Parts: sequence; structure tokens; C-alpha cells
Amino acid sequence: MFTVRLAKRECTDMSKIEYFLKRAQTGFLGMSLGNRPYVVPMNYTWWNGAIYVHGAEEGRRAQCLRANANVCFTIGEYYGTITSPIPAHTDTAYMSVVIDGRASFVTDIAEATEAMQSMLDKYVPGFYDQPLASSHVEKYRSSLGSKTAIMKIDPIAIVAKENAPVQEKMFHPGMKNR
Repeated sequence: MFTVRLAKRECTDMSKIEYFLKRAQTGFLGMSLGNRPYVVPMNYTWWNGAIYVHGAEEGRRAQCLRANANVCFTIGEYYGTITSPIPAHTDTAYMSVVIDGRASFVTDIAEATEAMQSMLDKYVPGFYDQPLASSHVEKYRSSLGSKTAIMKIDPIAIVAKENAPVQEKMFHPGMKNR
């Protein structure tokens, strides 16, 4: 397993990591097929200690995952630029999490429905007046006719880094070095 080279940036607080995973918006799913890497941005949910994503049951992503279940899921959020009178000390405020894991296709309709409900609760909270029906998950087809697959990424290792914002040093338009 890899470690964070700049140890002062490592975050090991799992409650902070889980909070970040629950609210961050986009993750990047890294896969490989043979010696060809493939990374795709994904909406996701962190639910029951795993990452869940969804997409077409067919296509490049599905082909990669069926051939090689070892994946990397990366989430990063930019919080702004931290200024300094010394140009080389200007820095970025951020948090990022890298999850090495194993992907699988969810075949249990109850788990798939709950994972999709978790995703709806994250991206459109309160929008629907009823919970997602499992029949919707079972029967849904994309505009291209593909069945939707729900994929679960079970973490093997989670590494997080952060550089917290320093409010009085955060850049804003019009700010000058004085």
C-alpha cells in the first residue's frame, strides 16, 4: 500500500473522511484493461462503508470491471488558494481521498435499490415524495436501451490528504500582496 509522502497532510480521522465522502460530489473511477488505463468521472454515494456507482450494464467501464475488479476511486475538492508574500509558498487548500478497492456488480435488488436511494438522497434531497421502488431499479433502461448496473467498490485501503483553508490568507478577486 502507498503512504502519504508529505505526512503533515495525511488525514487519518475516519469521521472526517466519511463526512467528506458523503458530501463531495464527483469521484473518478480508475480501472485498467490489460495495459490500458481508463478513468471516468462518476456520481457516487458512500453508503454502508462502500462506494456505490451506477451506469450502463454494457460498455467500456463494464468491460473493464468484468475483466479486472481491482480499481482506484479518487475524490478531491478544491477549497481555494492560500496566498503568501513569497510566490513559491502560495498553496492550495483541499481535501482528497484515494480508495483502492475491488468492484463488483450488485445483484441483490434490495441492496441496489437502497444504494440508489442513498444517491438520490445525496444529489436531490427531498425532491421525491416517495422512496425509490425496487421495480424501477429492476426495469429501468437508458435511452440507448441498456440496463442500469449498480456497482459496489469495497475498500481495501483508504488514504486521505488535506490542507485546510487559512481564512485570512485565502485569495479572492481583487486581492493584492501588500
